[in-house]
Amino acid sequence: MSTPAADTRSKSQRAYDWIRERIAEQEFTPGYRLVLGTIAGELDMSVVPVREAIRQLEAEGLVTFERNIGARVAMVDDSQYRYSMQALSILEGAATALAARALDVDDIRRAREINELMTESLDHFDPRSFTRLNQEFHAVLFERCANPRMLELVQAEWARLGHLRDSTFSFVPGRAQESVREHEHVLALIERGAPLTEIEHAARRHRSATLDAYMTHEHPDQALGLPNF
Repeated sequence: MSTPAADTRSKSQRAYDWIRERIAEQEFTPGYRLVLGTIAGELDMSVVPVREAIRQLEAEGLVTFERNIGARVAMVDDSQYRYSMQALSILEGAATALAARALDVDDIRRAREINELMTESLDHFDPRSFTRLNQEFHAVLFERCANPRMLELVQAEWARLGHLRDSTFSFVPGRAQESVREHEHVLALIERGAPLTEIEHAARRHRSATLDAYMTHEHPDQALGLPNF
């Protein structure tokens, strides 16, 4: 009988992952007060690693800290959502291009299977499930990026978006059908070995199109789009 693998993460990393997961799952909603002692007790550790985790989350914009009040989950701000989507458009586009040549047949097949599930789900559309599949799809494409810092930044922005918006597709469900078509286009470019700049621009346009759809729906006066530079 095999024994469970030991958790090699530091205490602060475990606290960070624990808190971030609850923010992403909306268990800790915007404005929720993060009591260090309570969290430390829940995780059976001192408050020191919890405080370190809070500082990291604060640096990522997921948590705010006010003197005499303490730490709270950051409030939703449309401008912050826009900034994260713009950043992710650039970062994820670059990471996808850097990973493209490392993807094998199994990776492409897996990405296509996920995209097919997304297509099938359009008939009984659930924005949250669609968003989870969307993240899985993109993870297949960018996770073979050999630049660890780039991956770290992309994953941090995905986590941040999970806090800022449960699902963009809740606001613009019509965007979902366009999204799966664009996924197939990016996959086709990777399969035929298109220039990396072309792959990067396609991935970037795909992300910025979702932001444009949201901004057109919610703030038409601000829907300016992103340049394809």
